[in-house]
Amino acid sequence: MNDTPATPAPTLTYVYAVTAPVPGLGEVLAGLEGVAGAPVTLLSSSGPVSFTVSDVPRADFDEEALKARFEDLRWLEVTARAHHRVIEVLASQTTVLPLRMATLYQDPASALDALRAQSGAFAAQLARLSGHAEYGVKIYVRPADRPPAEPAPAASSPGKAYLAARRAQHHAHEDHYRQAQLATERIADLARRHTAGLVRHPAQSGPLAASATEENVLNDAYLVADPQADAFRAAVTGAAQDLPGIRIEVTGPWAPYSFAAP
Repeated sequence: MNDTPATPAPTLTYVYAVTAPVPGLGEVLAGLEGVAGAPVTLLSSSGPVSFTVSDVPRADFDEEALKARFEDLRWLEVTARAHHRVIEVLASQTTVLPLRMATLYQDPASALDALRAQSGAFAAQLARLSGHAEYGVKIYVRPADRPPAEPAPAASSPGKAYLAARRAQHHAHEDHYRQAQLATERIADLARRHTAGLVRHPAQSGPLAASATEENVLNDAYLVADPQADAFRAAVTGAAQDLPGIRIEVTGPWAPYSFAAP
């Protein structure tokens, strides 16, 4: 009897997403480069769903390697873009359930076992997402302009004039926040009529923020049925037309990343 442990395969199985099998999807993926430049293929069982996968080098994607990789911003950017590119190709062909970046299995057999074990839950999620797309809605507060200088009373010192101007600017900025709250309430009312789901993400700041001067105060994702998409976009965009001091940004359609969890 040989008790020597089996040598691990040189690759791991990287899973991008779950899809329902559709004719011709394998041909669409042929030639597509995924994470680490690896070919992208379908892994299917006899059930109602399939995994989209690549074989990636174990040395670069095992647990120890990923600890270092996730500290490398350049690697993260390249890998996230490759992951997203595969998801977008899938979403152009069929309903897709995106999985988290760096979803890995030891080999195709273990990935297939997981696919079979969860096929019912995956199929239910795909049915819920069918005919829908994700749209992002962000609200930004613009910085208040400094009010025009007014002639100071003769008895007023330059310091008092400066403080008065700063107070006026502060009040204007607070008014922008009130307008942002009003826009948030309007969007919430619109969402009840046009959307099938909401995920509230943290507001973005620092390097994640799209603007160096504006402040992001709302960062929501909505699940919108395809026939409702135009009406939703128009309604949300118009929610702030009479609210100076804020800006609403609507993005999408995206694959439903925010709604992939059960």
